[in-house]
Amino acid sequence: MWRSLTVLVAVSLLLLTGCSTPSTLERRHGYLVDHSHGAPSHGSRVRHLVIHYTSSGEARSLATLTGPHVSAHYVLPLPARRHDGEPLIYQLVDESRRAWHAGASAWRGRTHLNDTSIGIEIVNHGPDRSFAQVEAALEAAPEVALPIHWAPYPEAQIDALIRLARDIIERHGIHPTDVVAHSDIAPSRKIDPGPAFPWRTLYEAGIGVWPEAASVARYRARFAEVAPDTATLQRALAAWGYPIEISGEPNTPTRDVLRAFQMRFRPADYRGQPDAETAAILWALLERYHPEALEALTNHD
Repeated sequence: MWRSLTVLVAVSLLLLTGCSTPSTLERRHGYLVDHSHGAPSHGSRVRHLVIHYTSSGEARSLATLTGPHVSAHYVLPLPARRHDGEPLIYQLVDESRRAWHAGASAWRGRTHLNDTSIGIEIVNHGPDRSFAQVEAALEAAPEVALPIHWAPYPEAQIDALIRLARDIIERHGIHPTDVVAHSDIAPSRKIDPGPAFPWRTLYEAGIGVWPEAASVARYRARFAEVAPDTATLQRALAAWGYPIEISGEPNTPTRDVLRAFQMRFRPADYRGQPDAETAAILWALLERYHPEALEALTNHD
C-alpha cells in the first residue's frame, strides 16, 4: 500500500511539473521550486576581494566577527593551522551572502562594496598603537620615519591566503585591480592590512597587481625633473580607483589616499607625502593596467 502511494505521489509531481523529475524539485516553506530550466545568462555579483587584518587575537576576532555588528566571509587563524595536510580557514558567511566588512567604501566609482565583495580577515595585531596614535604620529613628524612596529604575517598564514584568494578570484572572475586593501576602499578610516602585508608576494603568486620596475624607473627620472602638480596627482589617484576629490589642494583626504597607496606599493615610507617615487609607481601602474585612464590623464594635461 505504501509503495503504491509513493508511486502515485511521484507520478503526480511529474504531471504537475511537466518533464521535471523529483531530483530537480526543491521543497521550501509552503511551495516547490523546479530547477529543471536553468538559464545560462548570468554571472557572479562579486567584483572585489578585500583584505583586512583583525587588529586583535584570534578569540577576540572571532567573537567580534560572529557578533551582531560586523562579519567577514573568511578568517585566517593565528597561529596558522593545518588539517589533513591542508591549511585550515574559517568561513563565517556564505559567499552568496553580504558580509559586513567593508563599511562606508568606494573603489573605481562603485560604492557600498559590501554589496559586491568578499572579505577576508587575517588575524593580525597590526601596529603597536591605535589608529588615532598612528594618525597623531604622522601629523607630529611628517618628515621622519615613524617608529611604529607592525605585526608580521607568518609564511604559513600567507600560504593559506594565497590558496583561498586564488580560488575566489578564479570562481568569480575578479580583475587583478579589484583585489584591494581595506585601506584602499576607505583610506580616511582604515589602515589595514598595513605596510607589513606582503602584496608583492601575492602578486608573484598570481594575485593582485604590481608595477613594472623599468616603468617605475622611467617615470621616476621624469618626475625628478618636473613633478605632477597636486590636481594632476589627485586625478591619477582617482583614475587608479581611489575615492578622492580633485581639489588641487594638498588636504587631509589626499594625504590619507597617498598613505594607503604607499602602504601597499612603497611600504618603506608611508607618511602620505607626495614625491617622485610615489608618482612614478602610480603612473607605472596606470600604464600597465589602465592605459586608457593614463591616456585620458595625459590628454587632460
